[in-house]
Amino acid sequence: MIKFNDYKYERPDLEKVKKELEEQIELIGEGNDLETEIKAVYRLFEINDKVATSGTLVSVRNSLDTTNEFYEKEQEFFDENGPHLQEYEHQFIDKLLSSPNRAGLEKEFGSLMFLRNELAKRTFKPEIIPDLQQENKLGTEYGKLIASAKIEFQGGTYNLSQMAPFIQDKNRETRHQAQLVVSKFFADNEAQFDRIYDDMVKVRNEIAKKLGYENFVQLGYDRFGRTDYTAADVKTYRDQVFEDIVPLVTDLTERKAKRLGIENPKSYDLALSFLSGNPTPKGDRAWQVERAKKMYDEMSPQTSEFFNFMLDRELLELDSKPGKQGGGYCTYIPEYRSPFIFANFNGTSHDVDVLTHEAGHAFQVYQSRDLLPEYRWPTMEAAEIHSMSMEFLAWPWIDQFFLEDTAKYKFNHLAGAVSFLPYGVLVDEFQHHIYEKPEMTPDERKATWRKLEKKYMPFKDYGDDAFMEKGTFWFRQGHIFGSPFYYIDYTLAQVCAFQYWIKHQSNRKEALDSYLALCRLGGSKSFLGLVDSAQLMNPFKKGTVHKIVEPIKAYLDAVDDTKL
Repeated sequence: MIKFNDYKYERPDLEKVKKELEEQIELIGEGNDLETEIKAVYRLFEINDKVATSGTLVSVRNSLDTTNEFYEKEQEFFDENGPHLQEYEHQFIDKLLSSPNRAGLEKEFGSLMFLRNELAKRTFKPEIIPDLQQENKLGTEYGKLIASAKIEFQGGTYNLSQMAPFIQDKNRETRHQAQLVVSKFFADNEAQFDRIYDDMVKVRNEIAKKLGYENFVQLGYDRFGRTDYTAADVKTYRDQVFEDIVPLVTDLTERKAKRLGIENPKSYDLALSFLSGNPTPKGDRAWQVERAKKMYDEMSPQTSEFFNFMLDRELLELDSKPGKQGGGYCTYIPEYRSPFIFANFNGTSHDVDVLTHEAGHAFQVYQSRDLLPEYRWPTMEAAEIHSMSMEFLAWPWIDQFFLEDTAKYKFNHLAGAVSFLPYGVLVDEFQHHIYEKPEMTPDERKATWRKLEKKYMPFKDYGDDAFMEKGTFWFRQGHIFGSPFYYIDYTLAQVCAFQYWIKHQSNRKEALDSYLALCRLGGSKSFLGLVDSAQLMNPFKKGTVHKIVEPIKAYLDAVDDTKL
């Protein structure tokens, strides 16, 4: 059995790829019969999967070791040439949408592919290729800057992921000093973060203008293939979070301060939940993976098959290492039919969260890998339902990871998930302000961030951290730089995942069956189409957030957290 390290990377022969793409695109449209067109589309899927396999292997291996010169060079090759291949994608879309055989093609491939392609068509013209190349390069530059952090603290040198345990330390002064040294890294590099982001905003605005948009906002939505809701719907949803969730999170923060015996909690107190210490997994990475295997073996035959596939092929890369990119992600390597999970374990409960979260993504794509490439993944907000729900579906086995900390973990996990919502919508509203006024100066952006923090997180007091007080926390939020308007997806999905938590509390089998059916649909329906298929409540409908929050509040209120 071939393992990930033996997955073969070859730089694509671009001229050959372009020729193959041209030949197949030529077979679609005027003068060709339906069967010829269908065969050409399937062949195009194969060519794209081959290129995507190479690009994904480069991206993964570059993120595993950002100091590896070979994969750094190969990443530059894809940053440079990806936009050129996008041009062929858009030629294909043009031919597909205008084909006289369109009705037959829609019958074969489903109408959603055409609806999404109508959107995709709006997001590209050959003249924006240099701008897309610039946007790619800026994204890579931001990733390298974040990965370059070498923070000296208490006799050791740490990257940003490795600083997390100090931010959660039981000793208040340790937390305080840890926040200040992390903050110092961002302050030392403030000019670089400002320049990278300023260039990103300008280039995205330029792209939007060249494509005929008023500004980047709608282009941002269209890039994510959002076919069934608008910025106005998102605002209605954000307003619900402000009205129904912010008061609950403010209350939870006050409860936390009482538990910690702190009268005026500061920002560096927010990551600690209990004086006895935050819940932590009671073993190292290998120990946790062993327990994850037991959990997935027992959860269902489908999860067992999936997780053993991942283990046998060594498709989990979980240790935090020098030179490794921060964060966590799941991706898919088409020619090897393999999901891949990347994380940075640091000894906190986040290790279990990220493992179950990314396993949710990986399980979904594993279940839908036989669908058309277009439908393997849903759009982002739907994709996050699978990952966040998996975190809750793991609850019956969570004691295997946390032992005596189990009750503490469950309270903290649920309270933390609710507390995330105001931050998530803050990120989204911030980006609307930024791209509606792209001429803002870096200082105006920071002031906007701080103003919105006070709206959605009124309890966040930075104390003597003057750098954070001026509105720079968002420097560390990679999505703001790399995936504008993505972050709201986490919150929409969280509201859907809470519904799986509610179902799971009353009927575990019913919740799991519904979840499995949802995973198998992949991206064959739009976000609201998937929500409807799973019989979940629509987050954009006024009153939905209020209904969902009631059982969550009841559960949290029933816990005597002073004893945890």
